Amino acid sequence: MTMAPARTPGTGKQPASPAGTSAGRPRVGAFPWAMAASIAVAVCGAALSLNGVLRGWAWYWPVLTTVLVVSFTLAALRAVRAQPLLVTAGGFLSLGAILTLTFFRGSSLLGLIPTGATFTELQRLVRRASETVLAETAPVAPNVGIVMVICAVLGLAVILVDALAVPLGMPAATGVGLLAILVVPAMIKPQSVGFFGFTVAVAGYLMILACSQWFAPDARTQADSARNPGQVRRAALTGSAALAATLLVPLAIPGFDQGTFPQGSRLNPWGTSTGLNPMITLGNSLRTPDGSGRITYATNASVPLYLRSVTVDHFDGESWGPDDRNASRLPLGGRIDPGYAVLADEQLQQVTAIDTGTFTSPYLPVPYAPETVRGLDGRWTWDPATLSIKGTDVSSRRQEYVVTSSVPKLSAGLLAQSSSGVRDIPDDFTRVPGNVPEIVRTTAGTVAGSASSPYEKAMAIQRFLRSAEFTYSLQSPVQNGYDGNGLSVLADFLDQKSGYCIHYASAMAVMARLEGIPSRIAVGYAPGRLTGATVTVAGQGTLPEFEVDARDAHAWPELYFQGLGWVPFEPTPSRGVVPEYATDSSAPTAPGSLDNNDDLIPDATPAPAPVPSATPLPAPGTGGGSDDGLQLLPWLFGAGGVLGVALLAASPHLVRTAIRARRLRPRDPGDAVPLAWTEMLDLGTDYGVAPGSSETPRAYSTRLRGHLGEPGGMDEAAHRAAVALTAGFERHRFGPPPPSAGGQDADDGGRTGTGAKGGAASGQLAALELALRANATLPQRLRAAWLPPSVMGRLGRIIAAPFRAAGRALAVTAKAAARSWPVRSR
Repeated sequence: MTMAPARTPGTGKQPASPAGTSAGRPRVGAFPWAMAASIAVAVCGAALSLNGVLRGWAWYWPVLTTVLVVSFTLAALRAVRAQPLLVTAGGFLSLGAILTLTFFRGSSLLGLIPTGATFTELQRLVRRASETVLAETAPVAPNVGIVMVICAVLGLAVILVDALAVPLGMPAATGVGLLAILVVPAMIKPQSVGFFGFTVAVAGYLMILACSQWFAPDARTQADSARNPGQVRRAALTGSAALAATLLVPLAIPGFDQGTFPQGSRLNPWGTSTGLNPMITLGNSLRTPDGSGRITYATNASVPLYLRSVTVDHFDGESWGPDDRNASRLPLGGRIDPGYAVLADEQLQQVTAIDTGTFTSPYLPVPYAPETVRGLDGRWTWDPATLSIKGTDVSSRRQEYVVTSSVPKLSAGLLAQSSSGVRDIPDDFTRVPGNVPEIVRTTAGTVAGSASSPYEKAMAIQRFLRSAEFTYSLQSPVQNGYDGNGLSVLADFLDQKSGYCIHYASAMAVMARLEGIPSRIAVGYAPGRLTGATVTVAGQGTLPEFEVDARDAHAWPELYFQGLGWVPFEPTPSRGVVPEYATDSSAPTAPGSLDNNDDLIPDATPAPAPVPSATPLPAPGTGGGSDDGLQLLPWLFGAGGVLGVALLAASPHLVRTAIRARRLRPRDPGDAVPLAWTEMLDLGTDYGVAPGSSETPRAYSTRLRGHLGEPGGMDEAAHRAAVALTAGFERHRFGPPPPSAGGQDADDGGRTGTGAKGGAASGQLAALELALRANATLPQRLRAAWLPPSVMGRLGRIIAAPFRAAGRALAVTAKAAARSWPVRSR
C-alpha cells in the first residue's frame, strides 16, 4: 500500500525533502555564496605561498580579482539553478573574460571579447613566461607574462575545486586542487609554502568541508551521507592526519632542512633533477644535502680545475641570463678557436678525462678554454663568443670524454701590464643598464675608482667582496627576500653583505662593467675533492681522480684583458680557490677563505649553514621588485591571523552545534529516542547539572527539574519536556512503564514514549535549553556556548586516553613482575 505524503500541520503543504532538494536541483539560498567564499579563501590562501617565487606583492591583485570573479560567477549561476555543466562552462567563460579584461584590454573588443590580435599577444606573453621560468631564479620579477599564466592556472584551480566540491559531491578531494598549488613553491621556493599560506589554505579547505556537510546541497550527496555515517569524525581524522603529516614528513624525507615546512632545496616528488640550470637551481643545488649529480674527472693539471658549463653574459637590468646565440653556434668536431689572440709567453696545456655520471644538463662541463673534445655521443655545438658546449637533442648524462684545454700562464705582473683598450668584444659583455641602483654605482666608484689599471680595479673589487665585512650564507638571501640576480637584489646584497656565489659573482661583474672592464659570469663547479682512485688516460698515463657534486655548484666572474683573454677571479669568501695571479697577501679575507696557494684542494666539507637567529624574519617580498602591493601585506597577514584565531576559538562551539544537529536529524528513526536523551544529558552538563555515574534516568530527571525550580511559569514547558524525554527513554530502554494516573512521571496526556520521536524532540530540547539558560548566570551561559563542558570533557578524555592506557600497562607489568619475583626465605 502506498502512503500519501505527509503534510505540514496547519498549512496543507508538503514538507521540504530532507536533503533540501527539489527534483534533484541543488538548494539555493546561502549555499552557493558560502561555498564560493570558501573556495576563494582556500585558493587565495594557497596563492599566498607564491610570494618568494614572485618578487613583491603587486602580482597578488590580479590573482585576487581572477579568483573572486570566477568563484562568484559560479555561485551566481548556481543560485539561479543552472545545470551543472552550464555552471562549469560559465566558469570558463568568466575566466576568459577576466583574463582578457586584465591583460588584453587593448587588443580585444569592448575589453572582453578576444580577437586575432589577442591570441597573438597571448602567444607573446606565454613565451615570455616560459623564458622567465627557464632563465631566472626565484624570486622572479612579476612580469606580465608570468602573472597572466599564474592567474589562468589559479582560475582553473577554482573551477576544479568547485567541480569536486559540488556537482561531483567529493568535497574532501578538493584538497588535491589546493595541493597542486602548494606543490609549486615547494618545488621552487627554498622556504616553501610558509605558515600563512598553509594556514589560510587549510582554513578555506575546512570551510569547504563545513559547507558541504552543513548545507548538503545535493540529494545524491545527502544519500551518500546516509549510507556513510560519521562524516564529521572522518573529516576530523583526515585533518588531524594531514596536520601530523605536515609536522612529521620534513623529519623523514631528504630535501627538507629545519622547521615545520619544507626549507631545503628544490623539492621534486618525481625524482632528483641533477642538471645545472644556471640561474634557477644554483642556490638550490648548493642547498641539496645529499650531493646529487656526481661528476668525476682526472687531469694532468697541477691544481684542481674549475669545470665550466655555461656562460651568463646577457644582463638587461632585471636579471642575468645565458645567451645561447643559436644562430652563430658551430658543430663540435674539429678544433675550438677562442677567437682572440693570446700574447702570453707561455701556454699551459691540460688534458682532462671526465665522466658525468647522472649529471643531466644540455651544457657540457669542461675546463676553460677547451681546444678539442673527444669521445662524446650525440650532436654538440659550441659558441664562438663564450666557448660553451651545448647538446642538440642530447644531454650530458652518462657521457665519458677527454678534453684538451689551453690557458695562458698568468701572473699579477702580466695582468697589470695589460692596460690597453679593449677591442673586438661584443656589446653583450660591456653593456650597463641605465637603472643601476645608486648604491651599486657608489660602491664601485668608492672601491675601484682610484685604481689606475683594469687589473688594479679588478683586484680592488675582489678584495672588497672577500673582506671581513661580507659573509658567505645560503640562507640569508632566502630569509631576507633577495635570493636572485637582478639589480634590486644586488643592491640588497651590498646592503646586507651576506649571500652566496651568484651574488658575489654578479656584484663583481656589474661593478667591473661600471669601471669599463668587460665581464661575464661562468657557472659550473668549483674544484673538487680527491677520491683516492686513479684513471688511466691514453698518452697521459695514470692520473689522480677528483669528484664534484651539487654541493660544489659555483659561479664566478670572468673579466676580459686585451691580449690575455677571459680571466677568472674568485670574489666569494670560503668557496673555490683564489688563483695565484689574484692573490693579495695584504687583503683582509673572510675567515675560512682559501687564499693560501699551498692548500689548493679545498676542504671537502661544505660551508656550514648559519645558525638560525632568534630575530624575527623580515616580511616576504621586501627584497626588491615592485612595492605596489606591499601595503596589502599587513592586511593579508592580519586577516589570516584573525581568521585562524577565530576558527580556533569557535571550534568547541562549532563541534557542539554539529553534534546537536546530527542528534536531531538521526539517519535511523530508531535512534531518535536515545540520541534525544543523550542531548538532554549534555545540555545539563553544559549548564552545570552533570549526571552522576550511578544515577538512574528518573533520578537524574528529577534532579534536573529541581534545578529549574517548581513547575509553572516560564519553566513549565521545560518540566513537561524533561518528563516526556525521560519517559520516552525509559520506554525505549526498559519497556513500557506501568500506567500512572498522575504524578510527576505521568505520560503527559498520552504522549509518553513518543514525545522524543520525530520533530517533537527538537522542540522539547529547545524548551529545556531555554529554561536552563534563564536559570544560569552570565559566565555559565558563556561557558555553555563557547566552552561547553560536554565537548571539553570528551576532548580531555581523548587526550588522557593514551596516558591512562600507558598507566594501566605499567601497572600490569609491575604486578606481573612482583608475582614473578622470588620470595626471600626467612
